[in-house]
Amino acid sequence: MAIVKTNVPMTYGLCERTILELVNTYPFLRTEVLTQTAYGRNLRTLVIGNGARKVIYSAAHHANEWITTPVILKFVEEYAEALKADEEIFGVKASELAAKTTIYTVPMVDPDGVDLVTGAIGAGDAGFENALQMAQFYPDIPFPDGWKANLLGVDLNLQYPAGWLRAREIKFAQGFTRPGPRDYVGRAPLSQRETRALAGYTEYIDPALVLAYHSQGKEIYWQFLDYEVPGARELGEEFARISGYTLADVPYASGFAGYKDWFIQAFRRPGYTIEVGKGENPLPLRQFDEIYRDNLGILVTGALGQQV
Repeated sequence: MAIVKTNVPMTYGLCERTILELVNTYPFLRTEVLTQTAYGRNLRTLVIGNGARKVIYSAAHHANEWITTPVILKFVEEYAEALKADEEIFGVKASELAAKTTIYTVPMVDPDGVDLVTGAIGAGDAGFENALQMAQFYPDIPFPDGWKANLLGVDLNLQYPAGWLRAREIKFAQGFTRPGPRDYVGRAPLSQRETRALAGYTEYIDPALVLAYHSQGKEIYWQFLDYEVPGARELGEEFARISGYTLADVPYASGFAGYKDWFIQAFRRPGYTIEVGKGENPLPLRQFDEIYRDNLGILVTGALGQQV
């Protein structure tokens, strides 16, 4: 029976239990806690493989995009099962993949916000009450379904030092001038525990590539400003081919201070934002199976850095 549940909302508690059960079931998996959030939830990793090529896959930077978390977890479970059984995953021998690559994942970057959107916390909880108070300044954003930020009201994917001041100008002009459900950039880059930990982890791992999983749109973003990264477009085109997603230009108003933006600027290596599914966030779980099928090839191909 599968460990990763894909038919119920992926709360922080379920994510935590799932990772620990996966590591207990497959001793070659590793996990560590990078930091704790302002509300005491762990920012946890899940790692598979021992190869020289290192990649980082992250999910749920945004609270109402939590459907991306089980995508990462299910991939690691299927990969681990293939490794144990000496089988293939997406046409690649799992043992060969593990020998060539190490995949570092951070499956839930915003555990506090995810628990708000999934209903794991409710009225009376300190985090819920704080969020509800901030949301009153943004009455046009549905609560809690429209919540993207952490529970301090900071949008974690607007926290990275890659055009952060430009992001601040754009978002302030749009009216996002204070902590709230979405699009508040914070008081400074990397001012949040979650983003500071992920940036530090990325610098420590020094990966060849990052994938940042978001929803929705069935699009793949691969650029930051005019930075030229050798092979990035070609690999992005391969991702698009095997997933059916569109390799797209980032909308200008959303083109700054994201995790993949910072990675491209700081490392000059391929970084991608993958926007899974279609519709209004949070996407319904009935889309999960299709989302996973679309993205399995990206997850394997990204690890190898080449066509499978």
